[in-house]
Amino acid sequence: MVPRYKRVLLKLSGEALMGDIGYGIDAAMLDTFAGEVRSIHELGIEIGIVIGGGNIYRGVQAIAEGIHKVTGDHMGMLATVINALALQNALEKHGVTTRLQTAIKMEQIAEPFIRRRAVRHLEKGRVVIFGAGTGNPYFTTDTAAALRAIEIDADTLIMGKNGVDGIYDADPRVVPDARRFTSISYREVHERNLRVMDLTAITLCQENKLPILVFNMGVSGNLKRLVLGEDIGTVVGEHASVVHEG
Repeated sequence: MVPRYKRVLLKLSGEALMGDIGYGIDAAMLDTFAGEVRSIHELGIEIGIVIGGGNIYRGVQAIAEGIHKVTGDHMGMLATVINALALQNALEKHGVTTRLQTAIKMEQIAEPFIRRRAVRHLEKGRVVIFGAGTGNPYFTTDTAAALRAIEIDADTLIMGKNGVDGIYDADPRVVPDARRFTSISYREVHERNLRVMDLTAITLCQENKLPILVFNMGVSGNLKRLVLGEDIGTVVGEHASVVHEG
């Protein structure tokens, strides 16, 4: 029961919070995620979290709806703060002490992001949730997750997917015999145009030698198994690819 990592950054998609309700936040799914985070917090792991806002609003909707892209991205940032507040509340119901920091100042409800303060919270055993992305339009929450992981000196960036247990050479929902990579290099992710995260985020991780773990957050206990070193999901790093045949 000795964890492989001391400090991690967990990236969750906003869509995963919808559960089966199709929009917004499913309370049961939120509680499940909080329980998963608590399970690794109890191991003594320092945890930062970035969560998306796609269950409420996506900046890419802005163009179709006639809203300026910058305005739409700002709306999306606010959606991530709504999700972050919900997750903070759920974690504290589970007895986990948290702090919420945002890239846009809204001091009545959250701290502004200050790197040294975030690191100090982590050292004190608090889970730190980072909201509002990078605070800049044209950057996704994937990029925000990579940036915050690097800033807090995380050992790894963990991408929690819902319903997909890693990176495949084709869409497993469309191609039944698609093969999952056990590991793959940053370069191959670029060359194969695999939709793990956006290219800016991948490049940030590559330049700073930050490994990425991609796994299925929707399976109970998976997060704990992952940080304890069990071979689930896919590792993205500098190594050559290895394909899981099973």
